[in-house]
Amino acid sequence: MEKAEAKILIVDDDQDVLLAAKLFLKQHIKIVHTEKNPENIPNLLKTENYDVVLLDMNFSRDATSGKEGFHWLNKIMEIDPAAVVIFITGYGDIELAVQGIKEGATNFILKPWDNKKLLATIQANLKVRSSKEELADLKTKKQVFLADQNNAWGDLIGSSLPMQQVMGTVKKVAITDANVLILGENGTGKELIARAIHKASKRKDEVFISVDLGAISESLFESELFGYKKGAFTDAKDDRAGRFEAASRGTIFLDEIGNLSTSLQSKLLSVLQSRKVVRLGSNKEVPIDVRLICATNMPLYQMVKEGKFRQDLLYRINTVEISVPPLRDRIDDIPLLVEHFLQDYSKKYKLLNKRVNATTLKRLEKHHWPGNIRELQHAVERAVIMSESNILQPHDFFLSQMDDNGEGGEPETYNLEETERILIRKVIDKHGGNISKAAKELGLTRASLYRRIEKYGL
Repeated sequence: MEKAEAKILIVDDDQDVLLAAKLFLKQHIKIVHTEKNPENIPNLLKTENYDVVLLDMNFSRDATSGKEGFHWLNKIMEIDPAAVVIFITGYGDIELAVQGIKEGATNFILKPWDNKKLLATIQANLKVRSSKEELADLKTKKQVFLADQNNAWGDLIGSSLPMQQVMGTVKKVAITDANVLILGENGTGKELIARAIHKASKRKDEVFISVDLGAISESLFESELFGYKKGAFTDAKDDRAGRFEAASRGTIFLDEIGNLSTSLQSKLLSVLQSRKVVRLGSNKEVPIDVRLICATNMPLYQMVKEGKFRQDLLYRINTVEISVPPLRDRIDDIPLLVEHFLQDYSKKYKLLNKRVNATTLKRLEKHHWPGNIRELQHAVERAVIMSESNILQPHDFFLSQMDDNGEGGEPETYNLEETERILIRKVIDKHGGNISKAAKELGLTRASLYRRIEKYGL
């Protein structure tokens, strides 16, 4: 019989017990260590990683109270919170052993033990150790993920009056659980605002789930947002939680909410009113505890008048509204944003820190920026990659083919490929990355547009 790949420590002041246990377990477990003196436990745990510790409840100094066993149990758990401890105890101390389980022990065995039962108990608890380590690993990954999430989005950048007003609202609303509606053009940073609210809220240590409603088809809406039971439809091989359940105790961000059809608006409203979801294929209601933040670039109030958006849903999601200004209304922030993106992309592409001169900065400030911050970000990234100089010039940014008043003017380049590349980038930004809409406006098929995107590295 193959030995289990495990390491076990047995601590007991009875040398005969140690010898008997070791002789038997060595036949089934790869590594078995024994220790007569419990005082050596801390050093052993700091130098070895044991899968299971068998610990006597009573040592010679304190033969019946179990206090020594509890003392060393606590020490073990302090050093290794994932430790699996099995108490070794006499028949008369079962009540104490049960108390030990409440305080962190995983199981107990009685002296004298049956060898088969001893082995079965150890084998079962090896799985417990594995589960504890997996849980600890998941918690660590979650913490890293949350930290990366926050760092990736950083702080809001801007000192202009419009951004100061936005930041002031963010600060006030973040400490509450009020529903927030963020309004603004494509590329203005609506998701960044949502993440800033989450980061400053009492839910900051929980997940932030972002859902692009514009990218979810009507047929998949319920399964994606509310989840499903195994067998609910052809491809439902297992039970799966939806985005609302996944965001439990955290924040859910519903982007492009203006794209929902009226039937889907009704389903969403029902969930927001009841604070419960029902998975497809199930009748069981699952309570949800989420902070709701929505965003859109569409005129919801006008849509309400036209009967395209439910008024009761609008009232449900807009407890507080935040209007994010377009970049053309916060020109004063362009130098800060440019500097931020220059540092980011110089570091990302392992290039010397690049800078812009005063002439270039004035040219960037004059540009209309129809794609807002997203357009500026792409322009800086492209300039960092393509320019051979550390001082970026206006031509490095390939700005608009039109002058900044939107009227016909002299293009900055007559190269056909470059003109096409700039135009495609501009239309994609205009439609917030929606390839179908961009292709339609450009008079291309989706496949043709994808080929050009690949060609120009957009």
